[in-house]
Amino acid sequence: MKRRGERWRGRRHRLVTGAVALTACLGLAACSSADRIATGAQPTATVPAPSAQSRSPIELTELPGWQSPSALGGGSFSRPMVGGTGDISWTVYDQQSQPLESYQPSRQVAWGAPQEYTEVPGVLTFRGNNARTAPTYGTADITEKKLQIVWTHDIGAVSADGSYFPGAGWTGQPLLVNWPKDTKQAMGLDPSQSDDPNFVEVLYPVFDGHIYRLDLATGTPTKPAIDAGWGFKGTGSVDPRGYPLLYAGQGLDENGDRKGPWEYRIFDLIQNKQVAKISGTDEVSHRQDPVGWGAFDSSALVDRHSDTLIEPGENGVIYQAKLNASFDPAAKQVSVDPELTKMTYRTPVSRQYGIESSAAAWQNLMYANDNDGNLVCWDATTLQVVWAHNFNDNADSTPVLADEGGHPYLYTGNSVGWRGADRRDQVTNLRKVDGLTGQVVWQYDLPAYYDFAVKGGLVSTPLLGQGEQSGLIIFNVAKTTAPSEGTLVALDRTSGAVVWSRNLAHYSWSSPVMIHGSDGHEYGVFGDSAGLLHLFDPASGADYATVSLGRNVEASVAAYDNMLVVASYDQKIFGIKVS
Repeated sequence: MKRRGERWRGRRHRLVTGAVALTACLGLAACSSADRIATGAQPTATVPAPSAQSRSPIELTELPGWQSPSALGGGSFSRPMVGGTGDISWTVYDQQSQPLESYQPSRQVAWGAPQEYTEVPGVLTFRGNNARTAPTYGTADITEKKLQIVWTHDIGAVSADGSYFPGAGWTGQPLLVNWPKDTKQAMGLDPSQSDDPNFVEVLYPVFDGHIYRLDLATGTPTKPAIDAGWGFKGTGSVDPRGYPLLYAGQGLDENGDRKGPWEYRIFDLIQNKQVAKISGTDEVSHRQDPVGWGAFDSSALVDRHSDTLIEPGENGVIYQAKLNASFDPAAKQVSVDPELTKMTYRTPVSRQYGIESSAAAWQNLMYANDNDGNLVCWDATTLQVVWAHNFNDNADSTPVLADEGGHPYLYTGNSVGWRGADRRDQVTNLRKVDGLTGQVVWQYDLPAYYDFAVKGGLVSTPLLGQGEQSGLIIFNVAKTTAPSEGTLVALDRTSGAVVWSRNLAHYSWSSPVMIHGSDGHEYGVFGDSAGLLHLFDPASGADYATVSLGRNVEASVAAYDNMLVVASYDQKIFGIKVS
């Protein structure tokens, strides 16, 4: 591992709004806590409420400053990058990897309001919906403000890519599904589970290459674990129509001495086996460093109305799959036969060509960060690039989308990657970006350490405040004040000003989540690299309680009512009750 030996002392954190840099942390008052907490400005009282968001697509020609792309020939097009840093060019291909001069599918791919992503109760994709704002479901009855481990389930580890991967890692969020009764019956679940309207199944792809299927209440297996052969690092997705289909991207192609093909995998949960795939070894890929890398860390979004899956790959290819999926509960049969359309792009700074972030979506506009620091917006139907903005460094964190008065905004940031390797500024930049134009609304800078093996900066996904905390956006930033430490910081969504900032004794890659209490209050949860799971007050950043999960909690929590689920490096899946 490569680490800097000095500590960041005396460095100011900076808030940048437009072209003006302001000091964000002046006059902060220290708070009492096991971790040092400083408080700043009170959050803006109100944030514009979401509009009644329609699934109808936004016309690209109506976007601010819209210009038609330039045709380059051979099915390639280009447009200027936001910020005047050259052009982004892209090409759309059919399933046979032939360039398409014009791609205008008859179906419209778009999403409505985040709460309409699925009608199935639970957490069915990374962060729960197309805005990536719902890693928890339901309401928790919280009176004692305590965390209690109520069950564990042993899982394995794998040696791959010159490293050892125990338990579950980044992003590693479990899926929690309260299936329709006919789906449960078709999958052959126990009659007591099929007849129980409160039964919730845990689906968890992890490092050891298995997909574990467990009862949320007890942790007991609902069906045998699916052996996929090769490890998962990212988060899967369950079909939002309640079809018994699981979509999960392979993160490792080695298992000890064995080596396998790169695949994005589709599993039939009736037969409990893989039935379809997307190859990560794609001839249209521009991937470099290493050439041929074909992992899939992104968690797919599925538009249930158009039967379409969108999955960005670490090979730099964005896949649009017409699933041709059907489900006959009476016959206990589900089928899927994906037809692919693919898009690749280049920018003046592209040198690695990979996407590890999951995509967020607002109507027909989709957004993802890439390994070269580009935040890219594309049209979900035609796959043409709408805008791209380069932010100077690797970004693996998934952007979080907020509809504020009918206007989409993204909350995002970068890790310390290329700049650290090039010995330039070692700083993470936390931003609010206009989703229609790609322009920065505000930016907050936080020094962070470069570490090639374990990145510093923003690797987790931001937490959008809900309910009484709706004025906040919370970032969990790794390796800030020291290589082993981190910062949990709450910023005002409107201004970017610091509301509170907490120094973490142990850095974290785990994405924080917010639980809705039946008392009307919100409660935050995140894991850290020392193996602690924290229950904290999102109004102040202070802990209510912690519980040890043995070793590094790099994965992200999912929650259903009072039950939390996450795995750690201790090679266990944990069911934890918040009370």
